[in-house]
Amino acid sequence: MQGSSTTRSHLLRSQAQAFCSAFLKGTSPTETLDTFFTSSPKITEHGPSWATSRLPFLGKTFHGRRSSSSGAEKGSTCDDYFELLAATLSFHPNEDTFPPAEGFIVDPGTNVAGGSGSGAVSVVAHAKFASVAAGTAWEEDFIYRLSEFDEQGNIGHWEIWADPLSAWMAVEK
Repeated sequence: MQGSSTTRSHLLRSQAQAFCSAFLKGTSPTETLDTFFTSSPKITEHGPSWATSRLPFLGKTFHGRRSSSSGAEKGSTCDDYFELLAATLSFHPNEDTFPPAEGFIVDPGTNVAGGSGSGAVSVVAHAKFASVAAGTAWEEDFIYRLSEFDEQGNIGHWEIWADPLSAWMAVEK
């Protein structure tokens, strides 16, 4: 059992690191979703509901992918999350944004409440963000929790905890 757990931990850590590295390389959202996520992904950027008027990607879970046959409500897919985010904020990571391998905390057997897959990886990161409209920039620490991994190590749910007040103030017109 120990060997199986160690192998799973290595798979999840490697996948999480590759996912985070995609941001450093400027990988497109479509390629990121296609490469690192299950066929039914979820993205949740946690934040207060009062902030959604300026930060429409906050406080809700985006489900699935956009396709002509998906029947997904406009504005509710993971593709929509990336579009809403990109229209509001720009992300400026650097080579120190994400920690080395030992900074990725892995629990290979956990099941996040209501999730369909197993395993979770958490990582604390640091980067610069800017308002697209106003140009106001700030730096912050933020947390990613990747969970609900399938057997191949594809991510089922990506959760983000960041600093919504700084973003709120930056996008103020």
